[in-house]
Amino acid sequence: MPSTIFGTEKDAWFMQQAVKEARKAFAKNEVPIGAIVVDSAGIIIARGYNLVEKEHTQAAHAEMRAIEKAGKKIGDWRLNDCSIFVTLEPCAMCMGLIRLSRIKNLVYGAASPLFGFRLDNKANNQVYKKDALTIVSGVAKDNTETMLKLFFQQMRNKKGE
Repeated sequence: MPSTIFGTEKDAWFMQQAVKEARKAFAKNEVPIGAIVVDSAGIIIARGYNLVEKEHTQAAHAEMRAIEKAGKKIGDWRLNDCSIFVTLEPCAMCMGLIRLSRIKNLVYGAASPLFGFRLDNKANNQVYKKDALTIVSGVAKDNTETMLKLFFQQMRNKKGE
């Protein structure tokens, strides 16, 4: 796996933009996951954060919302040469959408041992015959993990009250 897409500092900056989106979800009592889509010139074209609880659907994942907005922004479902930065390893549903949208690069922060798509399992990862998704993991991992742990700790505390 490569260690960077745009360079260490730029990747970290983009991930911080995704973290800002995750904070929006946190403030709404949603699992704090954020995503941004960046075009080949390094411009953020879409942002999204989890709204699963509010929307009452799994289709409101951060990645799905950001990808939908990106497609509308550029007027095409094909997000060739775009990159997506996500605070948590994508689930199988979101990974499928990332692949089908032809996104070139995936950068994520924390691994998801429960629901992550197991990005190290290449056998389950390919959608197209000619599939060239570059994956970078662990960018701002500590920051994203800390926010997730705090969120779930607060949820457990609320249930215990």
